[in-house]
This record gives sequence, C-alpha cells and structure tokens, in this order.
Amino acid sequence: MTSAAAPVQPTTLENCDREPIHIPGSIQSHGVLVAVDASGVVRHASSNAQAQLGHALLPGDVLRSSALVAQHPQIGALLDEGLAALGAAADLPMPTELEIEGRSFDVVLHQSHELLVIEFEARQASSDALTGFAMQAHRAMEKLRRPRAAINDLLQLATQELRALTGFDRVMAYRFRPDSSGDVVAESRADFLDPYLGRRYPASDIPAQARALYVANTLRLIADVQAAPVPLAQAAGSKPLDLSAAILRSVSPIHIEYLSNMGVGASMSISIVINNRLWGLLACHHMGPRQVTYSVRMACDVMAQMLGATIQAALARKQAERQLQVAELRTRVMESVLHSDDEFTGLCTHAGALAASMHADAIIVSEHSKLCTEGGISDDAARALLQWLDATHAGSTLYATHALPLEAPAIAVQLAPWCGVLALPLDLQRGSWLVFLRKEQIETIHWGGKPDKEIRPGPLGPRLTPRGSFDLWKEIVRSTSEHWAADDLDIARQLLAELVRAQNARHAELNNARNHLMAVLGHDLRDPLHSISMAARVLEKNNGADVNTGKLGQRIQSSSSRMQRLVSQVMDMSRLQSRLGLDLQPASIDLVQLLADLMDEARTAHPGMQLVGHLPASLQAEVDPDRMAQVFSNLVSNARHHGDAGHPVEVHMQATPEGPLIQVRNVAPPIAPEVAGDLFTPFKASSVGKARNRSGLGLGLYIAHQIVQGHGGSIGYAHEAPHVVFTVHLPQRPARPPADPST
Repeated sequence: MTSAAAPVQPTTLENCDREPIHIPGSIQSHGVLVAVDASGVVRHASSNAQAQLGHALLPGDVLRSSALVAQHPQIGALLDEGLAALGAAADLPMPTELEIEGRSFDVVLHQSHELLVIEFEARQASSDALTGFAMQAHRAMEKLRRPRAAINDLLQLATQELRALTGFDRVMAYRFRPDSSGDVVAESRADFLDPYLGRRYPASDIPAQARALYVANTLRLIADVQAAPVPLAQAAGSKPLDLSAAILRSVSPIHIEYLSNMGVGASMSISIVINNRLWGLLACHHMGPRQVTYSVRMACDVMAQMLGATIQAALARKQAERQLQVAELRTRVMESVLHSDDEFTGLCTHAGALAASMHADAIIVSEHSKLCTEGGISDDAARALLQWLDATHAGSTLYATHALPLEAPAIAVQLAPWCGVLALPLDLQRGSWLVFLRKEQIETIHWGGKPDKEIRPGPLGPRLTPRGSFDLWKEIVRSTSEHWAADDLDIARQLLAELVRAQNARHAELNNARNHLMAVLGHDLRDPLHSISMAARVLEKNNGADVNTGKLGQRIQSSSSRMQRLVSQVMDMSRLQSRLGLDLQPASIDLVQLLADLMDEARTAHPGMQLVGHLPASLQAEVDPDRMAQVFSNLVSNARHHGDAGHPVEVHMQATPEGPLIQVRNVAPPIAPEVAGDLFTPFKASSVGKARNRSGLGLGLYIAHQIVQGHGGSIGYAHEAPHVVFTVHLPQRPARPPADPST
C-alpha cells in the first residue's frame, strides 16, 4: 500500500526563517569552545581542543580536574568567577588574553541559559601591533562626535574610519527602509572593487531570525568563508547549545553561499540599533580570509554604538522640532474649529498648513455634501475617493496607504497621479473626512542583483536560495508614493483625537443650548397659544352675518393648533434629551375606539383626505391613551403629507399572539435607503424644507418611536409596493381588572 503524497508547501521567506541558525552545532575554526554546567562538568566541547589548546576536552569531563586547567591556573580562576556568575553571586569576568602552548588566545565567557560558555579565540596580531590602535580608535570616535552633522555624512565617515581600523577591502553602511529592504548610503572601498553605493538589497537577504540575532549580538565576524566548521560534541541528554551570543558561532550554509556568490572571503557586520530595532548595518567585506582581533572588534562595536546614539539623538531632535511645529499648528486649528460657526470652515482655513505639516501634496476636507480642497486635486477625483472611503472604510479609525491604485484599481484612473492616502474619519454619520494625499513617486531602484530568489531543494526542503549575481539591476516602480512614516501616523492620530474632542465639546454645548431653548419655548409659548386658540373659537362661533370673521377664526384656530403640536413636540424632545422620559400613564383602553375617534377627527380637519379603516370590533390594551393617540395621529399625518394624491390612507389593526399590531399604509415610492436609515432620529436634514410639510422639524417619528419603545413595543418601516407601510407592534399585556366600586 502506498501512502498519499504530502501536500507541497509554498516556498516563501519562511523557509529561510526556519533554519536553526542559533543552534548550528558547530563553530568557526579559528577558536575553541567549551560549555560547562553549574557543577563544572563539560556538556559541550568543540572537537579541535587538542589541536589548538594541546589538551582534549570531552563531554562528561570535569573541567577543573583537566590537564588544561592544571597547567594554566588562570583558566581555573576564570572558571571560578564564571561559575559564581552562573549562580548569580558575581559578574562574568572580563575578556582576557592568555598564552596557551605558545599561542595567544582571547578568552571570552558568556552565559547560555543554564550553561557557562568559554571561548578561546586564537589571536593573529601581536600585542605590539595593537599598541597604536587605541589612539587611532579614539581619534575615530572623536570625529564621529558631531551631533549636528547630516546622518548620511556620519555614516560615510564611519565607513572610512572602520576600514582604516580593520583593513577590510570594503565597508558599507546600510540604512533599512520600513519594508526591511536596505540601501547602501555610504561606502569606503578598495580601488579594484566595483561601487555598491546607492544600491538596494531586498529584505530577504537578511531573514527575520538573522535580524533578531543582529539586535541581540551586535557584532559578527566570519573570519574565513571557505573554512570548514568545527563540530560540537555534546553530553548525552543535553539540548543543542544556543550560540546566539557566541563569537565563534558557525555560519549558515545559506549565508556562506550568499557570500561566496559575492566573491567575499571574510566579513564583519556591526549593528546600528535604535530603540531596540535594527536601524542600520555596517558591513565589512574582504576578498580573502581576514581575522580582526577581538579587542579591535570591541572598539568597532563601541564606535557603532556611539554612532547609533548620535543618530538617535539627531532623529529625536528632528522629530521634536516637527512635533513642536505641528503642536503649534494644531492649537491654531483647534481654536478656529471651536470658535468658527462650524468645524468645516475652521478646518478649511488651515487646509494648506495642515497639508504641509503632513508632508502631503494635497488635502481634502469634506462634511456631508460640502467639499474643500487644496493642492490641485479636482473635485471629481476628490468625490470619487470619498465615495470609495465611505463604501470600504466606514467605521475605521484611520486609513493609510502608499499604493492606492494597487488597492483600488477601479478608481485609479480618476485619481491619477494621487497614490498616497491618509484618511481621518471626522464624523462617520455625516460622511466627514480629512484626507491627506501624496503624488505618485516614480522610482528607479538600483538593486544589487535581481531581487527575486531562485527556488532550489535543500536539506530543509524547497527553499529560496541566495542570488547568484550582484551586478546592477534596475527596476522602475510605479503606482506608489512615498510611504507614510510612523511619525506621520502618530501626528495624524493626535490631530484626529483633538478634532474628535473638539467635536464632542461643540456637540455638548449645542445640545445644552438646544435643550434649554426647547424648555423655554415650551413653557413660555404654551399659555399665549392657548389664549389665541380660545379667541379663535369665539370668533368662529360669533361670526353672525360676517362670514369672513368665521373663516378668519378657523384659520387662527388651525394655525394655533399646529403651533401647539410643535410646542408639544419641543417639550417632549426636551424631556427626552434631558433623560427625563415621557412620563407614560398606562391604562386599560379599547384601541379600536381610540383609533376610530382619531380617524373621525382627521376626516373633519381634512375633508379632502380619504381615510379607510380596517379595524376589529374591539381590542383591549394596556397603554397611555394620550401618548398612543400622539403616535397614531403622527403616522396618519405623515401618510397624508407624503402619500400620492388621489389614493386613500389605510389604517389596519389586528390582534396577534404577540400583541396588537397596527399598520398605516399610503401609496408612495420607496423611501431612499440613506433617508430610511434615519427615519426615527431627530432633526433629520431630510425633514427640513419639505414642500408638503414646511413646518416639520423631523421630531414626529422620533417621538413616536420613543413612545412605542416606552411601551415595550417596536415601530418600523417597509415598502410593500405600491404602499409605504409603518407598523407598530405592542406587547401582549393582560387588561387590568376594573376597580371595585365598594372600595
């Protein structure tokens, strides 16, 4: 029987990232490594100890009892200090130089989990040769202590000084981009080498796990690319030794292949770490083997750390200057927003300055149907982008892209040449946006070889192999803009937060003022309106021979009734906005009788209206009669105002197992979706200025909704061609028993 073939896994950068480069099980050949546990027992040892130190070291040996320690007491002293540090009783001893069997070694100790690792690195240079190095290194560091210098100038100076100190054929300074690709921004090289300055190298040249090691162990020397690695023997039951911090850690076969393809015989890399992130790299290449003494390497590492601190200070200073400028602008914008008649006008006043602060080429300010632009983008393109944002990013807090044509090809032609978008949603309910734009940046990238890697089989399965050519390879990149940097996004979030706070403050102030106005109007107008209504009735009854007087009384009565309804709505709105509720007073009533009376009143008040009722004989319910009359009157009035002329308004009522159901129907086209979504909200823009209901404030349906909800029911809209239908569901409640007359 044959088993099913395993599914083929896609070959990606993860194939390289899975390589266990921190536990290679071997070291480079120019030194010896031994790892002991807390008891001093050897758990791991390189197989070249006999050849290099003159004494074999085997797993299971007690290092203190070995002939090596017996002949070299200094090693025993280092071992004692190291074991004390392993038990947290002391610090690790400093690296030291020892003479062993007539050879000089730099001895370096570090801790790897629960083990003490001792490395003996053979020293190639004599002490005399290093005598003048300290002064040379000091002068180099003094040159780099230039806080006001441009960053790339500092990097160029660093490459020159490092090459003078180490003797490598080429020293390059990489500066990494947000996508982890790196540009060679500075270089010092021998005359016989081709220049790499200005070339870019893909992120795949340094896999993620290698980047992590560059941060943890900031200096890495590969003394001889072609030298065979020396295997580590380990005691039975021991885990593979983590060599992340080891100076002798052997090299990944993939990286060896990479360096060989470049013709490099030795390399050294020094990390530039800023805020615990690999910001850049100083890469040293030599065409043949080259071992740099440990003390020289440590001085180079210190120099790189000082360089990183100088760069970090320069970046922080530049960021602080920008933050100060942006904060001053933000203060001016907030003052305008808070003191202008509306937020839109305040933002438009500072649109150009806001765009400049974000390093944007254009800006869009929108509020519902209002639009303001700066920077040359057309209104048509701006509206197309806003429609796309409303459709695809409604509800998001912030949207940023540097490649809009690739994300939204449908609107790419309309938006050309705009590719970078940073959109801040100011008020999603009203479709308000503040949008910063950047133009397409057509870029010619000079790659150090074609960035695509070749897929080949390897010991870990199919993997991406290092590039075979590092000749100049050009690529033209279109449909993208300059990336939005982390600083840009932070500034945008701060601006959005300030605008939202200002918006909330303005809304709170307006709501308070509106509620106060409602309360004042409701209280101060009710009594005068009642007096006008009573006077109109007197005129209407005492018309005598003057018919015009009677008609005048009817008109005054109709107008005062309409105003009283508006005042009642204002009063109800004031109570709702103040969270006082509508003060419902439920009673057991016959809904049919209530609705029949209201329909008679409507027919009398509007003789031309056709009002048809489909009602049962009786239907008891526990409701507030006055409030429920308000709901039904509003729905009938709404149907009269908005229904097609010549068609009746139908009122249906029936009992259901869930409770009473009432429908008001009128012939009319369906309500637009954007309007239907706000039917039961107050102060709707769609309710103002209606030709058939000019006095409407958009409060009627909102108050009706609140009344029905207060009864535990629901109200909704639907279109059942050709009818617009409003449906009220009331909960089923048993009628209260009648009061006992004897009590």
